[in-house]
Amino acid sequence: MPMLAVIEHIKELKSQGAILYCCWSSGGAEYAKSSAQEFGIEECFAGFLPKPEVVLDNMSFSQWRNLLTVHPNECPGNTIESYRDKIIEH
Repeated sequence: MPMLAVIEHIKELKSQGAILYCCWSSGGAEYAKSSAQEFGIEECFAGFLPKPEVVLDNMSFSQWRNLLTVHPNECPGNTIESYRDKIIEH
């Protein structure tokens, strides 16, 4: 099911110069890529991955420096600059 506001947000971030490293899905990399193709945003991403099932790291995601997790419902109205500001606040 397409999330139109998120699709538009991805396009806007790309137009602002964002490098969107990957689009991932629990359905796998090919599913992520075919969905991006279907919604016309394939060129916005540098790659496609499956969502990890196990992450081996000495830190949890919440401890990663400069990692901001954004829920799709929180996308509208944000820009590259607003995300940078939120990372600095974090």
